[in-house]
Amino acid sequence: MGLNVTEKILQEHLVAGRLRPGEEIAIRIDQTLTQDATGTMAFLQFEAMGLDRVRNELAVSYVDHNTIQAGFENADDHLYLQSVAARYGVLFSRPGNGICHQVHLERLGVPGKTLLGADSHTPTAGGIGMLAIGAGGLDVAVAMAGGPFYLTAPQVIRIWLTGRLRPWVTAKDVILKVLERFTTKGNVGCVFEYDGPGVATLDVPERATIANMGAECGVTTSIFPSDERTRAFLHAQGREEVWREIRADSDAEYVRTEAIDLSTLEPLAAAPHSPDRVVPVASLSGLPVQQVLVGSCTNSSYRDLRVVAEILRGRKVHPSVSLGVAPGSRQVLAMIAADGTLRELVEAGARILESACGFCIGNSLSPPTEAVSLRTINRNFEGRSGTPSARIYLVSPPIAALAAFRGCVTDPSEVPDVAYPEVREPERFFVDDSMFIRPPEEGAGVAVIRGPNIGEPPVNAPLPMTLSGVATIKVGDKVTTDHIMPAGARLKYRSNIPAYAQYVFEPLDPGFAKRAAAYRDRHQHNFIIAGESYGQGSSREHAAICPMYLGVKGVIAKSIERIHAANLVNFGIVPLYFQDPKDYGRIEAGDHLRIEDIREVLERGRAKVRLANDTRGEEIPLRVELTERQRRIVLSGGLLNTVRR
Repeated sequence: MGLNVTEKILQEHLVAGRLRPGEEIAIRIDQTLTQDATGTMAFLQFEAMGLDRVRNELAVSYVDHNTIQAGFENADDHLYLQSVAARYGVLFSRPGNGICHQVHLERLGVPGKTLLGADSHTPTAGGIGMLAIGAGGLDVAVAMAGGPFYLTAPQVIRIWLTGRLRPWVTAKDVILKVLERFTTKGNVGCVFEYDGPGVATLDVPERATIANMGAECGVTTSIFPSDERTRAFLHAQGREEVWREIRADSDAEYVRTEAIDLSTLEPLAAAPHSPDRVVPVASLSGLPVQQVLVGSCTNSSYRDLRVVAEILRGRKVHPSVSLGVAPGSRQVLAMIAADGTLRELVEAGARILESACGFCIGNSLSPPTEAVSLRTINRNFEGRSGTPSARIYLVSPPIAALAAFRGCVTDPSEVPDVAYPEVREPERFFVDDSMFIRPPEEGAGVAVIRGPNIGEPPVNAPLPMTLSGVATIKVGDKVTTDHIMPAGARLKYRSNIPAYAQYVFEPLDPGFAKRAAAYRDRHQHNFIIAGESYGQGSSREHAAICPMYLGVKGVIAKSIERIHAANLVNFGIVPLYFQDPKDYGRIEAGDHLRIEDIREVLERGRAKVRLANDTRGEEIPLRVELTERQRRIVLSGGLLNTVRR
């Protein structure tokens, strides 16, 4: 039996386990990336391991998330990241160089390599044929230390592409169609592998858009083959020497094949407040729009911005619309400045934004109250924009451009006088890597700069024999890591866990942190009760660290997303699952809960445990879904304790 692309790369990097779906495996990690929202804690954890130098092939530290320097905290974090990179042998990407995923695709991605990133959209590099996986910062720190990354051997789903995209239909519509079919839940432990004759019609930036938003489905990663289109992209970047062909064998097997005929797709949008609420753009035509934002790691390539400029040429942004455009990288910005694209955008009335994540994470350009905002980003969770009442729609760059000058969502068929621009990728990209700071050969003499906001990673205690405490909060389905740990302006506290922990669950229950701290101080344990797909969205491990700091010992849910479940384990919080989802209704916030002999359950490898709801006099059966390695981590109080030992 032949191998698919995913299996080929996993097999080359396998260091433990067997490639059988559902079994735990360990793989060697070639490259790692962190960004400033996750990187400070990841490097604090790396420092705590006591190593003198990073040990993987390439480690990169990007500053792209919190580049807004309101107050000293973000600027201090950036100084820490630059100095710690020099100290330990990490390539540092300065603020302004661009968004980590866009820059990594352009300048550092290598087909057939593995990439582990402390960001959920790391799979963007799957567009270039990398096996790129998002993870928590502590997992990335371990990989930088030369340790393997553990994951469940995935079930590989083939998405078979045929046909060719029609005018006004883009890669964004391809991934929205995938989200419509697969939704944002139920895909844990899977990989989307794209194949078929339609793949050759998509260039690398288009493939990267599709791989990027596969993260919203909750899959481990998404990947494309490395073919002649990949080679052409690397040639244009001046990096053709790293290219290698990687294709699935003709007799490769998949757990499922989903076919998409590109020629039948139409322009699509994701309606508020989830990326899988997919509707035809035509169904929204005429909806008034107050804001249009083009950018993010999903749609900020040279081609994306060139298309927008072509549509806006000779036109003005509608008086009721604020248009913002953020190039994904310094490379993109330099190219649109050189060829006149930037001038055309400015003349149309666009606001040119920094090459950073910015509005995508809600730290700038929040829309007006109850406004409709069209964005080319990857997530439209309620409140993520910074305005809880706003309605965020996810669309492609050309649909965003039409709305910008017409003032409303527009079905392209209604504007026959606007021609769809055919824009090709350039034969050569602008290349200037001077915004990368390379570490010195010897870093022992480098002083690491620590501002007053830089703390220490908190250390958990080993798991007690019995968990006894309170259901401190009960939440519903699809609770994201942004609900657990708000981003935006709050991210400036990311290096200071006691300060950041004050905002746990702030969007859902502003009183949670004070209540949980009070229970903790009275030596009671905190439990979180959740519905389906708990912890979806960002890989931000603070959504586990800060609850741990407040005394949370267990999360009991119908289902938990992959990265967040791993983060809970890494910080010594026990993830538990209802055997019967209906039992979710048998616990209410404030109930006193107890799990006797939890240490013994984990030590003996049992798969079931009984939860006593003392308030209601009931017992509820729960499932334990931990590998032997994960059980040891939870018992020790977290991965940092395990690594130190």
